[in-house]
Amino acid sequence: MAAALPGLQSRMGIADTSIAALSAAFSGLAAFGAWKASREANDAAASVVRIERDRWYDALTPQLRLKLQQSDGLLLYVRFDGPAQLGRLSVRLTIRDDFDRSQVPSLAGGPTPDEIERTIWGPYRFQPGINGADPLGRSVPPFPLEAGDRTRLALDPSVKPTWYEGADGEERWRQQYQDATIRLWVDCEAEGHKPWRLSFGVTPDGRWAQTGRTVGS
Repeated sequence: MAAALPGLQSRMGIADTSIAALSAAFSGLAAFGAWKASREANDAAASVVRIERDRWYDALTPQLRLKLQQSDGLLLYVRFDGPAQLGRLSVRLTIRDDFDRSQVPSLAGGPTPDEIERTIWGPYRFQPGINGADPLGRSVPPFPLEAGDRTRLALDPSVKPTWYEGADGEERWRQQYQDATIRLWVDCEAEGHKPWRLSFGVTPDGRWAQTGRTVGS
């Protein structure tokens, strides 16, 4: 009996060790499961916060209106309708080309990429030096607007490129953009919010345009 005791104790020790190992494994699995559940809950919560933040960002998109007036010189009116919660809005306008020519291949004897880039491909430009417009007339620096306020910016007809040669070069350039829409980027910033970039298409008939669509006269 005494001789069998060490063997029994040895088997009991092995069993205890196995039970301890299994217990540790189950504890590890339980901890992993709890960590995974916690992570999934945190991810779900972060997703909800992100969706709500994006929804709120979209709801606060600045409501701007633009129109062209030609009765007293060429003027572009810019009006900020709201929302008033944004406070003072910083607005920057950039005239876009009729389409993106950056990937158009250059032809032998034709304009260089730099010449193409320095041409405003559209009917109008900002009047250089007025309202802070750059020398090309492509953009004006940011200006402030409160909800319900408006401002106006001076425009000029765009300048024909040098390669529109001949006596009819000016006429051909003007005909190319007769009754064309003025395409613009409008970049808006308000304190405490991510910036917005809005696309506008302003028709020459004096109707207001809002974020790329005509909304009435």
